[in-house]
Amino acid sequence: MKKVEIKKHLMTAISFFLPIVVGSGFLLAIGNMMGGATIESYKNGFTFADTLVTMGGYGLGLLPMIVSTAIAYSIADKPGIAPGLIVGMVASGIGAGFLGGLVGGYLAGFTVAAIVHYIKVPAWMEGLMPTLVIPFISSFIAGLLMYYVIGGPINWFAGLITGYLASLDSSSLFFYGMVIGIFASIDYGGAINKVVFAFVFALFSEGIYEPITVLILASMVTPFGLTMAYFIGKVVRKNIFNKQEINALTTAFPMGVCQITEGCFPIVLNDLFRNVIATGVGGAIGGGLSMLWGADSHIPASGMFAVFTMTRPWAFIAALLIGSLATAVTILILKPKVDPNLTPELVEEEEEEISWDDLKIG
Repeated sequence: MKKVEIKKHLMTAISFFLPIVVGSGFLLAIGNMMGGATIESYKNGFTFADTLVTMGGYGLGLLPMIVSTAIAYSIADKPGIAPGLIVGMVASGIGAGFLGGLVGGYLAGFTVAAIVHYIKVPAWMEGLMPTLVIPFISSFIAGLLMYYVIGGPINWFAGLITGYLASLDSSSLFFYGMVIGIFASIDYGGAINKVVFAFVFALFSEGIYEPITVLILASMVTPFGLTMAYFIGKVVRKNIFNKQEINALTTAFPMGVCQITEGCFPIVLNDLFRNVIATGVGGAIGGGLSMLWGADSHIPASGMFAVFTMTRPWAFIAALLIGSLATAVTILILKPKVDPNLTPELVEEEEEEISWDDLKIG
């Protein structure tokens, strides 16, 4: 029997919608910076900033459909696209949001897979399977299940989580912020980060903005922390970066401002164990403080640009600086002092020349 790969399908969905989240987030952030607002009526006129905010909102509003379609496509290939899109629209329409789209994608995909496996048609109908039979039956079944069976419990569960998080005391808020901060930071945008993103984005779609703000912060702790470590190292006369790593910092920091961690890879991969520890410490402290102080980004990405959408920007900036400082201090303690002018030498092994006289046949 074929193995059900739940995680694989989720990763496929995230790879589909993540660029839309980032693009829409930047549109919203820039529009908010310029004083824009969502266009309610096109007859009354609108500004350039309004168009950016509205486009960003449209992009984020599509996410239940996109995640549902992507998961269904991952499970059932092209036959999963139509039911995935329809079920995602149903989930959005009944208020089940991103979480409903997530569940709906699996529902649509596995429904298609079951139809393909179990329903056999006469030879003259085989040509109708991909264009009529599969899209109609799978959309009919999965759509009705979302309307009458799954949608209600999803809304109930989302309300339960919302109420639970709203009732947390200070120590619990700090703890949850620490957990999100650690897991969102220690694999530098890898599989763990993406799973955390799916969870906090589901909360974001329900109007709970603090967890995704922790994820934004956690993605920035490493570039900010390593940059701080470089300058603090100059003050305390302990340099921990070689020449190649110092050059990497010149791109890592501006990329970090935009919540892009990959600029740190040349540094992190040179000493992965120590960097992961330092990143985890900074992510935990910064994430805990961000959650505790109620930093709330109203867009799901964009790094420092997200500050313009927050009701408590000071909380995010303070938590980011403290978390980054914790990363800097930790990495300075863990790593040994090195010569800043040292350039790592690549050792090239000379290929041994083969003489025809050395070849023996027989």
